Amino acid sequence: MMLANLLSAEQIIPEMLAGERWQAIEEIVNVLVEAGRIAGKDKPSILAALQQREETMSTGIGFGIAIPHASSDCVTEVVAGFGRSKGGIEFDSLDNQPVHFIVLFIVPRDQFQTHLRTLAAIAKFLNDRTVRDELGSAGNAQEILKVFTNRSPRG
Repeated sequence: MMLANLLSAEQIIPEMLAGERWQAIEEIVNVLVEAGRIAGKDKPSILAALQQREETMSTGIGFGIAIPHASSDCVTEVVAGFGRSKGGIEFDSLDNQPVHFIVLFIVPRDQFQTHLRTLAAIAKFLNDRTVRDELGSAGNAQEILKVFTNRSPRG
């Protein structure tokens, strides 16, 4: 799976407005609804699934990265969105540092292996400091998408 295949420019927020994790999660879900990737009627259910996952343990994994994710019957394929915050978002991260990069994804409920592979691929991708630097300096959604396209492992 190539991470860039999960995103389009419409699913990327170059500068998030949110200051904390619940606002950030809702901001990205709103963009996915606007992009037609999630049905508006499914938004409450998807937000509830993401919130349930977050309450188990924050998906702020450190290094300014958060990967909120959930399984849902509301999607038939992996749906993802990306948000960047230069100022940082309070996410209750494992390292207690603000989050600058958020990749949110929802996987069909019956695709556990896809869920694990997607999570691992995103974590590995964002673990690369060069990738984070390029994402941080990208000027707009198209440039952010280009980083995902050029840097994503293929396979």
